[in-house]
Amino acid sequence: MAKKQLGVIFGSRSCEREVAIISAVQLMRHADPEKYDVIPVYLDENGGWYTGEKLKDIHSYQPFNPNTDGITKVFLDMTPGSGALLAVEKGKGLFGKTELKAVARADVFVIVMHGMNGEDGTLQGMLELANIPYTSAGVGASALGMDKILMKQFFRGGNLPVLPSEWYTRSGFDKEPESVLDDIEAKLGYPVYTKPANLGSSIGVSRAENRAELQEALTLAFEYDRRVLVEKGLNKPVELNCSVLGYDDEVEASPIEMPISGEDFLDFHEKYLASGGSKGMASLHRVLPAPIEEELKERIQETSRKIFRMMDCKGVVRIDYMFDRESGSLFITEINTIPGSLAFYLWENAGTTYRKLIDRMVTLAEKANADKNQANYAFTSDILKGVSFGTKGSKGAKGSKGTGGSKIPV
Repeated sequence: MAKKQLGVIFGSRSCEREVAIISAVQLMRHADPEKYDVIPVYLDENGGWYTGEKLKDIHSYQPFNPNTDGITKVFLDMTPGSGALLAVEKGKGLFGKTELKAVARADVFVIVMHGMNGEDGTLQGMLELANIPYTSAGVGASALGMDKILMKQFFRGGNLPVLPSEWYTRSGFDKEPESVLDDIEAKLGYPVYTKPANLGSSIGVSRAENRAELQEALTLAFEYDRRVLVEKGLNKPVELNCSVLGYDDEVEASPIEMPISGEDFLDFHEKYLASGGSKGMASLHRVLPAPIEEELKERIQETSRKIFRMMDCKGVVRIDYMFDRESGSLFITEINTIPGSLAFYLWENAGTTYRKLIDRMVTLAEKANADKNQANYAFTSDILKGVSFGTKGSKGAKGSKGTGGSKIPV
């Protein structure tokens, strides 16, 4: 039986590019070599696409050199169903012709992107147009999951528990910083967390206990995004995370983890650097499964499955929560539609190896693509028969007796 050609897309023009590289190299090492030929597809910080066996080695990014032998610059053939990665091959000699050459062809793509230009629906939209199966959530869920402001509004609309929050623009803060500070103090009080709307990995996130810290936190957050979410803080909450795997009616929730933080929240350093960084989110200090009551566990898992269905997600996601010990209240922090390390460590705790998790993700991607292709795209009407762009003096501009004399304005 022929192996599947498994394209792994990672990197991109994002502050989280290095995190994505770690997650992707992990995944490529765990994919079953008996089932897949793994094709690395790296998007560098300038947006260039590259492939080559050397991209499976983490040392190829320290730093990345696109001129390294064995690394080829490519672009995706957008012909529906093609999946080809094309390279421009210069002809030899003075009069040699430049030609396009297919250097690889993917049957399915695993998207390992964190942050903008990959996790936000942009890449998903491109692959939808190319009609190639891919493993992440679709365009809508990806866009919602990336934008914290839209995400919170969606959760509120679905009657799901979220902390009080407000959002602000860079232009508004630049014009009237004192008014923004006053508004936050009046509506939310302290403490608060400031978060760039379209970033993950806790980049640009700060906790503020007073006005001076709030101004500093907003200034930092606006360096990363023109829109910032400000969220009410809790007093020493418990962080709890749950992954969901599936598609359509097939939805399964993972065991729940309790990340261990030495600070008020998990920052970038604790998530990725405290243990050397080579294992990404898998190296984070955590208690797994979390030592929580069965009722709370079931509430988190059921809420997670509900969110997954409401957003019509696909593949593997991770949903993060805050639990307030004092009130017993549970709040949704965010959904990660492409979680760090693909949350494989949560599924290993449930008895699913990373290798089997990859198999599930590929199967679900192919099923979703098959469902899409079952839709009827052949609907036609006679609307074009009644349209005319007649030139001056042309009878066609006054309509057609063949359509009852009606005219459709254009």
